[in-house]
Amino acid sequence: MTLTLVTLSGLVFGQAASINWMSIEEAVAAQKKEPRKIMMDVYTQWCGPCKRMMATTFTDVNVVNYLNEHYYAVKFDAESPDPVSFQDKTYSNPGYNPNMLGRNSTHELSRALGVSAYPTLVYLDEKAKVIAPISGMRSPGQLELFLRFFHEAYTPDVQQEQWEAYQKSFSPTW
Repeated sequence: MTLTLVTLSGLVFGQAASINWMSIEEAVAAQKKEPRKIMMDVYTQWCGPCKRMMATTFTDVNVVNYLNEHYYAVKFDAESPDPVSFQDKTYSNPGYNPNMLGRNSTHELSRALGVSAYPTLVYLDEKAKVIAPISGMRSPGQLELFLRFFHEAYTPDVQQEQWEAYQKSFSPTW
């Protein structure tokens, strides 16, 4: 694991590197300055696999370094009450109930992105157009396949056969 040394009053502490999470609005603004794809983690507060992925996969040094170097990483609570502006539209969660414990109403942006399960990682191109929503918990090695494919091999005209060939020949290194 990569550690950043932090000093405080002469004492040195190790601080693990972390993903530079941002909102979708921040990621789209950043794309205008430096085009990159976006990987959006769509999660809920009550989702066990979402929490496990955050605690394990998203703390893996290889995942952290690759995401921070090649993607804008977005964290989005699929049941958030907050309005979100995306692609010239404002999405909200009109059914949100602040007194609800556990599951709540689904945010309109989640539906617009094609999310139907949690966690789902939504990949977007350099112009914030959806490439694919991919649901399910992923280990670092499983996530490496998608991160590398969308960064290194994906083109808008990619065919299913090309994806399958890439997937068959892929050997995870994380």
